[in-house]
Amino acid sequence: MEPEKNSGVRAVIFDLDGTLIDTEKYYRIFWPKALAEFGYHMTDEQALYMRSLGRPFAPAQLKAWFGEELDYVKVRQRRKELMEECLDKEGIRQKPGAVRLLERLREAGIATAVATATDPERTEKYLKITGLSGYFDRVISATMVPEGKPSPHIYLYACELLGLKPKECVAVEDSPNGVLSAYRAGLRVILVPDQTPADDEIRKYLYTVADGLDEVYECL
Repeated sequence: MEPEKNSGVRAVIFDLDGTLIDTEKYYRIFWPKALAEFGYHMTDEQALYMRSLGRPFAPAQLKAWFGEELDYVKVRQRRKELMEECLDKEGIRQKPGAVRLLERLREAGIATAVATATDPERTEKYLKITGLSGYFDRVISATMVPEGKPSPHIYLYACELLGLKPKECVAVEDSPNGVLSAYRAGLRVILVPDQTPADDEIRKYLYTVADGLDEVYECL
Protein backbone atom coordinates (compact mmCIF):
# COMPACT_ATOMS: atom_id res chain seq x y z
CA MET A 1 0.00 0.00 0.00
CA GLU A 2 1.46 3.35 -1.06
CA PRO A 3 1.24 5.88 1.80
CA GLU A 4 -0.64 9.03 0.91
CA LYS A 5 1.17 12.28 1.52
CA ASN A 6 -0.91 14.71 3.55
CA SER A 7 0.45 17.54 5.67
CA GLY A 8 -2.36 17.14 8.22
CA VAL A 9 -0.59 14.94 10.75
CA ARG A 10 -2.91 14.02 13.61
CA ALA A 11 -0.79 11.36 15.32
CA VAL A 12 2.78 10.15 15.56
CA ILE A 13 3.31 6.48 16.34
CA PHE A 14 6.71 5.49 17.69
CA ASP A 15 8.66 2.29 17.81
CA LEU A 16 10.19 1.81 21.27
CA ASP A 17 13.53 -0.02 21.24
CA GLY A 18 16.17 1.95 19.40
CA THR A 19 13.78 4.81 18.62
CA LEU A 20 12.67 6.24 21.98
CA ILE A 21 14.98 4.28 24.29
CA ASP A 22 18.55 3.10 23.82
CA THR A 23 17.95 -0.65 24.01
CA GLU A 24 18.18 -1.93 20.43
CA LYS A 25 21.93 -2.46 20.75
CA TYR A 26 21.31 -5.02 23.50
CA TYR A 27 19.26 -7.26 21.21
CA ARG A 28 22.25 -7.21 18.88
CA ILE A 29 24.41 -8.45 21.75
CA PHE A 30 22.15 -10.92 23.52
CA TRP A 31 20.55 -12.83 20.65
CA PRO A 32 24.00 -14.21 19.73
CA LYS A 33 24.88 -14.84 23.38
CA ALA A 34 21.67 -16.75 24.04
CA LEU A 35 22.02 -18.81 20.88
CA ALA A 36 25.64 -19.61 21.76
CA GLU A 37 24.47 -21.22 24.99
CA PHE A 38 22.42 -23.61 22.86
CA GLY A 39 25.29 -24.35 20.50
CA TYR A 40 24.45 -21.95 17.65
CA HIS A 41 26.56 -19.20 16.09
CA MET A 42 24.71 -16.05 15.05
CA THR A 43 26.54 -13.48 12.95
CA ASP A 44 26.23 -9.77 13.57
CA GLU A 45 24.41 -9.42 10.26
CA GLN A 46 21.85 -11.98 11.40
CA ALA A 47 21.42 -10.23 14.75
CA LEU A 48 20.76 -6.94 12.96
CA TYR A 49 18.16 -8.63 10.76
CA MET A 50 16.24 -9.66 13.88
CA ARG A 51 15.51 -6.06 14.90
CA SER A 52 11.76 -5.64 15.51
CA LEU A 53 11.07 -8.98 13.80
CA GLY A 54 7.87 -10.30 15.36
CA ARG A 55 5.73 -13.43 15.42
CA PRO A 56 5.58 -15.64 13.39
CA PHE A 57 8.55 -14.34 11.45
CA ALA A 58 11.23 -14.47 14.15
CA PRO A 59 10.77 -18.17 15.02
CA ALA A 60 10.62 -19.08 11.33
CA GLN A 61 13.76 -17.09 10.55
CA LEU A 62 15.80 -18.64 13.34
CA LYS A 63 14.71 -22.13 12.31
CA ALA A 64 15.62 -21.34 8.70
CA TRP A 65 19.11 -20.34 9.79
CA PHE A 66 19.78 -22.95 12.47
CA GLY A 67 17.42 -25.85 11.84
CA GLU A 68 13.92 -26.96 12.75
CA GLU A 69 15.12 -28.48 16.01
CA LEU A 70 15.87 -25.03 17.45
CA ASP A 71 13.66 -24.35 20.49
CA TYR A 72 12.70 -20.74 19.87
CA VAL A 73 10.80 -20.33 23.13
CA LYS A 74 13.78 -21.42 25.23
CA VAL A 75 16.30 -19.37 23.26
CA ARG A 76 14.13 -16.26 23.39
CA GLN A 77 13.55 -16.69 27.12
CA ARG A 78 17.29 -16.95 27.70
CA ARG A 79 17.90 -13.86 25.58
CA LYS A 80 15.33 -11.97 27.66
CA GLU A 81 16.99 -13.11 30.91
CA LEU A 82 20.47 -12.06 29.79
CA MET A 83 19.21 -8.73 28.51
CA GLU A 84 17.18 -7.96 31.64
CA GLU A 85 20.18 -8.74 33.85
CA CYS A 86 22.24 -6.26 31.85
CA LEU A 87 19.55 -3.57 31.80
CA ASP A 88 18.92 -3.92 35.53
CA LYS A 89 22.64 -3.32 36.07
CA GLU A 90 23.33 -0.63 33.46
CA GLY A 91 19.95 1.10 33.38
CA ILE A 92 17.87 2.24 30.43
CA ARG A 93 18.31 5.62 28.81
CA GLN A 94 16.00 7.74 26.71
CA LYS A 95 17.14 8.61 23.24
CA PRO A 96 18.29 12.25 23.09
CA GLY A 97 15.43 14.60 22.35
CA ALA A 98 12.64 12.14 23.24
CA VAL A 99 10.93 14.22 25.94
CA ARG A 100 11.22 17.48 24.05
CA LEU A 101 9.68 15.93 20.94
CA LEU A 102 6.82 14.37 22.89
CA GLU A 103 6.15 17.66 24.65
CA ARG A 104 6.09 19.56 21.35
CA LEU A 105 3.64 17.06 19.90
CA ARG A 106 1.39 17.40 22.94
CA GLU A 107 1.51 21.20 22.70
CA ALA A 108 0.53 20.97 19.02
CA GLY A 109 -2.43 18.70 19.80
CA ILE A 110 -0.91 15.74 17.96
CA ALA A 111 -1.70 12.34 19.46
CA THR A 112 1.10 9.91 20.25
CA ALA A 113 1.32 6.15 20.53
CA VAL A 114 3.88 3.36 20.89
CA ALA A 115 3.84 0.35 18.57
CA THR A 116 6.47 -2.11 19.74
CA ALA A 117 7.59 -5.71 19.35
CA THR A 118 8.33 -5.74 23.08
CA ASP A 119 5.76 -7.47 25.29
CA PRO A 120 3.37 -5.28 27.36
CA GLU A 121 5.03 -6.01 30.73
CA ARG A 122 8.50 -4.98 29.62
CA THR A 123 7.14 -2.07 27.61
CA GLU A 124 5.45 -0.69 30.72
CA LYS A 125 8.61 -1.27 32.74
CA TYR A 126 10.87 0.45 30.22
CA LEU A 127 8.57 3.45 29.81
CA LYS A 128 8.30 3.87 33.57
CA ILE A 129 12.05 3.60 34.15
CA THR A 130 12.81 6.15 31.45
CA GLY A 131 10.08 8.56 32.56
CA LEU A 132 8.17 8.32 29.30
CA SER A 133 5.05 6.47 30.44
CA GLY A 134 2.81 9.54 30.73
CA TYR A 135 3.32 10.80 27.20
CA PHE A 136 1.25 8.37 25.11
CA ASP A 137 -2.41 8.12 24.22
CA ARG A 138 -2.00 4.44 23.36
CA VAL A 139 0.66 1.77 23.92
CA ILE A 140 0.39 -1.22 21.59
CA SER A 141 2.46 -4.39 21.73
CA ALA A 142 2.79 -6.89 18.89
CA THR A 143 1.33 -9.50 21.27
CA MET A 144 -2.01 -7.73 20.77
CA VAL A 145 -2.20 -8.44 17.03
CA PRO A 146 -2.11 -11.60 14.87
CA GLU A 147 1.33 -10.90 13.41
CA GLY A 148 4.23 -8.71 14.47
CA LYS A 149 6.46 -6.52 12.33
CA PRO A 150 7.04 -6.41 9.36
CA SER A 151 3.34 -7.23 9.02
CA PRO A 152 1.21 -4.04 8.99
CA HIS A 153 -1.12 -5.33 11.73
CA ILE A 154 0.35 -3.41 14.66
CA TYR A 155 0.21 -0.06 12.87
CA LEU A 156 -3.27 -0.66 11.54
CA TYR A 157 -4.40 -1.53 15.06
CA ALA A 158 -2.71 1.56 16.49
CA CYS A 159 -4.53 3.76 13.97
CA GLU A 160 -7.81 2.02 14.81
CA LEU A 161 -7.35 2.65 18.53
CA LEU A 162 -6.52 6.29 17.85
CA GLY A 163 -9.61 6.59 15.67
CA LEU A 164 -7.54 7.81 12.72
CA LYS A 165 -6.77 6.79 9.16
CA PRO A 166 -3.20 5.68 8.35
CA LYS A 167 -2.73 8.71 6.08
CA GLU A 168 -3.29 10.93 9.12
CA CYS A 169 -0.45 9.26 11.04
CA VAL A 170 3.31 9.27 10.85
CA ALA A 171 5.49 6.41 12.11
CA VAL A 172 8.92 6.96 13.62
CA GLU A 173 11.11 3.87 13.30
CA ASP A 174 14.73 2.83 13.52
CA SER A 175 14.80 -0.61 11.84
CA PRO A 176 13.94 -2.06 8.41
CA ASN A 177 11.29 -4.43 9.79
CA GLY A 178 9.57 -1.56 11.57
CA VAL A 179 9.73 0.64 8.48
CA LEU A 180 8.12 -2.07 6.35
CA SER A 181 5.37 -2.60 8.91
CA ALA A 182 4.39 1.06 8.95
CA TYR A 183 4.74 1.52 5.19
CA ARG A 184 2.57 -1.51 4.46
CA ALA A 185 -0.08 -0.08 6.78
CA GLY A 186 -0.15 3.12 4.73
CA LEU A 187 1.65 5.49 7.09
CA ARG A 188 4.37 7.91 6.18
CA VAL A 189 7.57 6.73 7.83
CA ILE A 190 10.39 8.77 9.31
CA LEU A 191 13.53 6.76 9.96
CA VAL A 192 15.82 7.73 12.83
CA PRO A 193 18.74 5.32 12.27
CA ASP A 194 20.13 3.54 15.30
CA GLN A 195 22.34 0.53 14.65
CA THR A 196 22.72 1.01 10.88
CA PRO A 197 22.24 3.87 8.42
CA ALA A 198 19.48 3.93 5.83
CA ASP A 199 20.43 2.00 2.71
CA ASP A 200 19.03 2.44 -0.79
CA GLU A 201 16.54 -0.42 -0.33
CA ILE A 202 14.90 0.93 2.83
CA ARG A 203 14.86 4.51 1.52
CA LYS A 204 12.21 3.46 -1.00
CA TYR A 205 9.73 3.12 1.85
CA LEU A 206 10.56 6.32 3.71
CA TYR A 207 9.01 9.75 3.86
CA THR A 208 12.34 11.05 5.13
CA VAL A 209 15.34 10.33 7.35
CA ALA A 210 16.05 12.30 10.53
CA ASP A 211 19.46 12.23 12.18
CA GLY A 212 17.84 12.24 15.63
CA LEU A 213 14.56 12.80 17.47
CA ASP A 214 15.37 16.51 17.65
CA GLU A 215 14.76 16.70 13.89
CA VAL A 216 11.51 14.73 13.73
CA TYR A 217 9.08 17.55 14.52
CA GLU A 218 10.33 19.65 11.64
CA CYS A 219 9.81 16.71 9.28
CA LEU A 220 6.08 16.44 9.98
